[in-house]
Amino acid sequence: MTCPVHIAGPAAAEIDEATAWIQARNPEAARRWYWGLLAAIEGLGRLPHRHPVARTESAHFGLVIRQLVYGKGVGRYRVLYTVTERAVFVLHVRHGRRLRLDQAAPTEDE
Repeated sequence: MTCPVHIAGPAAAEIDEATAWIQARNPEAARRWYWGLLAAIEGLGRLPHRHPVARTESAHFGLVIRQLVYGKGVGRYRVLYTVTERAVFVLHVRHGRRLRLDQAAPTEDE
């Protein structure tokens, strides 16, 4: 049984931002990355529990958040999502080298 997959606003914006960054460097790679990512996200509806729990984010937010790692090497992205009884919600798509969601971004004073 397949459940619907919803991409939240922040995740959609992060996908657009990453696609634009790749597009500026290699349009063909951006196209492949974008469509491959969407296919991987859509696959979450078939087996949403097959990816590991993102323990740090889950503990911080008090919610079971799972992660799908998409890409290779320095081009890896973490697709952070949660599963309910009826749907999968993609919360964020973040480059693997970015700070985890529970870590505060440095301020200008630091």
